[in-house]
Amino acid sequence: MLNLIRLTKAGFHIVRAGALGFVDVDEVPPVAARFVRFARLFEPRGLSDTERGRRLSARLHRLGPSYVKLGQFLATRADIVGNDAAEALSGLKDEMPPFPTEEAKAIIEINLGRKVEEIFTSFSEPVAAASIAQVHHATRLVDGEEREVAVKVLRPHVRGGFQRDLETFYAGARFLERLSAEGKRLKPVAVVQSLERTVLLEMDLRLEAAAYSELSENIIGETEFRVPAVDWAHTGRDVLTMEWINGIKLRNTAGIIEAGIDRQNLARIVVQSFLRHALRDGFFHADMHEGNLFVDREGRLVAVDLGIMGRIGPKERRFLAEVLYGFIKRDYLKIAKLHIEIGYVPPIHSAEDFAQALRAIGEPIHGQRASEISMARLLGLLFEVTALFNMQTRPELILLQKTMVVVEGVARRLDPDFDMWAAADPVVTEWISRHLGPVGRLEEAADSLREIGKFVEHLPDTLTRVESAVDRLAAFSAGGIKLDDQTVDRLADAGTHELFWTRWAVRLGGLALVVMAVASLWR
Repeated sequence: MLNLIRLTKAGFHIVRAGALGFVDVDEVPPVAARFVRFARLFEPRGLSDTERGRRLSARLHRLGPSYVKLGQFLATRADIVGNDAAEALSGLKDEMPPFPTEEAKAIIEINLGRKVEEIFTSFSEPVAAASIAQVHHATRLVDGEEREVAVKVLRPHVRGGFQRDLETFYAGARFLERLSAEGKRLKPVAVVQSLERTVLLEMDLRLEAAAYSELSENIIGETEFRVPAVDWAHTGRDVLTMEWINGIKLRNTAGIIEAGIDRQNLARIVVQSFLRHALRDGFFHADMHEGNLFVDREGRLVAVDLGIMGRIGPKERRFLAEVLYGFIKRDYLKIAKLHIEIGYVPPIHSAEDFAQALRAIGEPIHGQRASEISMARLLGLLFEVTALFNMQTRPELILLQKTMVVVEGVARRLDPDFDMWAAADPVVTEWISRHLGPVGRLEEAADSLREIGKFVEHLPDTLTRVESAVDRLAAFSAGGIKLDDQTVDRLADAGTHELFWTRWAVRLGGLALVVMAVASLWR
């Protein structure tokens, strides 16, 4: 009953915001369509999509941090809520009311075991407040010199509040799954489970500190992008202390212009940094909106708030690079074969049919000005088409697409004539040359040889186990089940015969792997 009351309250806020206007009733089951039409009788008339997005953000803020986080999370799942709603939800800003500074100090003292005055020479009121934590500006003595630091503190009782709201989210998700087959297909319970995992990671600030550390190691040598240094000695589960960034937020366009910073170059850095980290490292900042990005005095892009990070494996990196490269070169058959080869599209579909569908996406963009073509929109269309060919939802690709949408939006706000394709081309081409060229082939062959080495290394153990099994069988037959001499002889002969052919099969298999590894060098 309590969950029902909470759901009713949340539903009323969402309806009054006009959020159901994003729902295409022709795309939902009849029962759900009737519900949507009835609920929309209670929403204000004449709302534009922009106004719907603004009202939805305000209503979610009113419902509390858990609902803000739910909205931010659903912004990454355009496959669930639709592109229009996802775009509206991506506008949620982390501008929650702050909690008292004295509570923040108490949390710091519990986590670090010392009073705030013993650690910091100054400690400000909150300078930013988000759904899960807030940030204070502080100074501390380091080698007799005062250093500015940012101190991020988790909201008090946020874990308990989020756990309570999760029960409501699960109740609503189970209701949707029972409502219709379409509701079951969208897997709302799995969506809530994903949200739960994401937020649980965000609620341990030591993990965010680890993300800063890993990303900083990945970008050693880069001159255009950096992240703040973490003060590990003053970081705990609920407290993160790091370098203070004296820079201009990217949402402050006037400040960027006044500082004389090249906005076109800054837009290029934003896009190339994201693509480089995703393709080269498979580890990228998955929340790169203007509020989390600064430009410092040297013109470098500085990223903060690494609570949400994306990871993609070698297969996904190759997918992203070759898809972008294939559209640039208009090689639709290659893109189609790639989807089938790595298992994103079932082999029951022909590559030629899929290539025809891809051509319907790619051809309309050619002949247009590059600055008018949205790479993020193109990937969105690609995922729509792949759904027709039974491609299952890939969460890591959805997060990648969402981040690309945000990054592209940031770049175009900095430079309305920004050419996304020109910016992406050197990064994608470098990856293709590096990994699918001669050097990449050599590394692939080396990986194959390492696998062969592991196989050969374990070969004696495998043969020993086969021989041991034959010996145990003979001993068992002698001391346990009584077999006549002829049967024992036949079993021994069979074991010896099997061992002989096992050895030769292993040798031939190893030789075949070596040949395949060498052959891969000449592909």
